[in-house]
Amino acid sequence: MDSPDSPVPPPAGPPGPPGPGPLGRRPRHRDRHGRGMRGPIAPPQVPLSVSRAEAFVDLVHDSAERLERRWPQLASVDFVVREVPVPGEDGEPGEALFLDGGSVPLGRYVAARGDEPDRIVIYRRPVEIRTKNRDDRALLVHEVVVEQVAELLGLAPESVDPRYGQD
Repeated sequence: MDSPDSPVPPPAGPPGPPGPGPLGRRPRHRDRHGRGMRGPIAPPQVPLSVSRAEAFVDLVHDSAERLERRWPQLASVDFVVREVPVPGEDGEPGEALFLDGGSVPLGRYVAARGDEPDRIVIYRRPVEIRTKNRDDRALLVHEVVVEQVAELLGLAPESVDPRYGQD
């Protein structure tokens, strides 16, 4: 009956869900608990994948870039983020200072040695503990960076950034 030259296409299958997949199973439209489609939690343009540590690094680099516009010599300085100060590391005071009730530093300036450039280290956890939200954290990070840059340049923090200390 059907000839290869027939102008009528063969009948289509019944409307509805597609038949079994290549493994003999029907494709799933819901997760196995019937709660709906699985998919992304948020659209890709929403920065849910940025961790707190990455957001903190961004705050430090934003602050450093802001100061580099005013002080071009800062382009050769490394701005580093560490979790916490480790006694004895990079010339950090020993454990005795921390055990005697000394305050935990929020950042420090490490002078250049040999081939290593000047470094400004900002400690993430001590800064985060002292702030309640992102705006407070951004202000405190900038103040700590300004203080360390002032130490590096041998100036007062107000000379490094005229808005230092203003909320």
